[in-house]
Amino acid sequence: MFKKKISHLIVSVSLLFLLTLTACSPQPPSRFEQAQQDSIAAGNKNTAVSEDAVKGASFNQFFPVSSGDYERVFTQEKTGFVQAKLKFQGQDVATLAIFDTISNPTAKNDFANATETIKGFPSVEKGSNNTAVLVGDRYQVSIRSSDPNFTAEERKEWLNKFDLANLAQQK
Repeated sequence: MFKKKISHLIVSVSLLFLLTLTACSPQPPSRFEQAQQDSIAAGNKNTAVSEDAVKGASFNQFFPVSSGDYERVFTQEKTGFVQAKLKFQGQDVATLAIFDTISNPTAKNDFANATETIKGFPSVEKGSNNTAVLVGDRYQVSIRSSDPNFTAEERKEWLNKFDLANLAQQK
């Protein structure tokens, strides 16, 4: 009988010890918590926007203005970047953007072998629906067609409507 009580006591103490041990040990994060931790860690290592990037609002003045059946509608503005939709008779046909490459200097590499220019600045086709210009070796001005009927020639025509010369002077 005494042996039976001791064995129950040993089992009870062992279970209590195991329960305490597992309750106190840190649990691995859920997949959602882990994704959040990874995102925060990456953000601390790779700042999305350089502190030296130009304020987005200062880019607005360099965009072409609405005219005729075309309307320019700003959709996003943040430090180092501005984006606008170009609408033709109320339908989205393209996205216009200016990006300060100081936040991502490797973006300038796309223009290293450019064979075309717009207003004296190197121009490249990025895929089948995007045309971009590197202005003042710093600002990437791009137009991405959202309508397949908005051609590369029309993108170049609209890039010519940007005030690229004054954008090149932006500091």
